[in-house]
Amino acid sequence: MQQQQRMCISSLTISHSCSASTTDSSLFTTTIPKTDDMIENNLQEDLFSEDILVAKNSMPEDDPNGNTLHDAREIRWGPQHAGAKILAGQYTKEKRIQEIISIILSIIFMIYNFICIYRYFDVRNWYLIIPSALLGILTADLASGIVHWCADTWGTVDMPFIGRNFLRPFREHHIDPTSITRHDFIETNGDNFAVTVPYLLYMAYKFTYWNDTDIRQIYNFEVYMFLLAIFVSMTNQFHKWSHTYFGLPSYIVFLQRYHIILPRKHHRLHHVVPHDTYFCITTGWLNWPLEMIHFWSWLESIVEKYTGAKPRSDDFAWAQKTEKVHCY
Repeated sequence: MQQQQRMCISSLTISHSCSASTTDSSLFTTTIPKTDDMIENNLQEDLFSEDILVAKNSMPEDDPNGNTLHDAREIRWGPQHAGAKILAGQYTKEKRIQEIISIILSIIFMIYNFICIYRYFDVRNWYLIIPSALLGILTADLASGIVHWCADTWGTVDMPFIGRNFLRPFREHHIDPTSITRHDFIETNGDNFAVTVPYLLYMAYKFTYWNDTDIRQIYNFEVYMFLLAIFVSMTNQFHKWSHTYFGLPSYIVFLQRYHIILPRKHHRLHHVVPHDTYFCITTGWLNWPLEMIHFWSWLESIVEKYTGAKPRSDDFAWAQKTEKVHCY
């Protein structure tokens, strides 16, 4: 049944064409209207079916505390999960220091490079600058998907250095999705800011030591790289907001509603077990087209064929950790 539901949610995500017969028939028994509105009603039915599948197979993030009110044996997500407790406890003081340094350096270079970009800005080149900026955002979205897919699907928390420092948050996130909403700005964004530091430093070097002619020749590329760096840095913040159902500023809700940044309902599709779809978490713009071409499953089949590694085996192992939990 769970496999059927997983297959159904993927199909609904892509084309809304999954048959309701693959799930509990009592949930999806409807009367097909004999009117001119048949197509619209069928689409609404499929969307309703998708909502039910998401609700049944992911943590109820709009009421996360309700997840801990059930009998301990039924708890599947949240801070009371045994694996989530262990993983949360592995966040170290050394890791915190690395994140603080990364954020400070990245912000300094961002400000300096922005001033330089503004200095060399020429409105006559808007028809090149705008596509460069949009391409930077799309690249950030694709990069977020690739990194997210790699960290979710492969490797173990026990791997030297990379396991505890970089894979651990991904394992924790799947068994306690709202943990990210309890992380402060540093813990949420430290790693993403760290990724941008090397190129932002190199960009600052070029703006400082290259002559004006050479800078103008690479200007559009630097605009592309700057927007890429900005959106890479903010990816996990957008991700955090997609899990935040209360107290968001109205402008953030506006950006989510119009899919300028990652929307809440859109990202919930990734959190349907076994977390094998919708990996892009910057804007989410590329999720649907990548699913249409079966991009992630194609990559997984190649990796598994040549390495023998099973996708998400470590993720599944952490999800199965149990202990007696007392709910109050």
